[in-house]
Amino acid sequence: MTLDPVLTNPEHYSVVFENDRVRVLQYSDRPGDRTTPHAHPDSVMHTLTSFRRRLHSGDVHRDVDMPAGLTGWLPAQEHSGENIGETETRVLFVELKDGSPGPAGTAALGPA
Repeated sequence: MTLDPVLTNPEHYSVVFENDRVRVLQYSDRPGDRTTPHAHPDSVMHTLTSFRRRLHSGDVHRDVDMPAGLTGWLPAQEHSGENIGETETRVLFVELKDGSPGPAGTAALGPA
């Protein structure tokens, strides 16, 4: 079973650029939207809007409030999420091709 977010959640993730070193994904959702479990390799995340999300990994969850214009490191991880705010979520992810997906139940939920 693939955990590639573009395949597991194509209504939210799309590839906007790819080469042999990186893949750039755009993510968008609306309040109340949820994603199914998926994995990210080591990535750089840039928020295009401010948003509030609940991220789930195994039996652990974490709520995050993100401002627009934030750029940060996202360690490899597997999770699902839901928009628990009142605004749309729009994010760019620059995935490193040499980064590996995080294992199920990883402690990293969201940005480091």
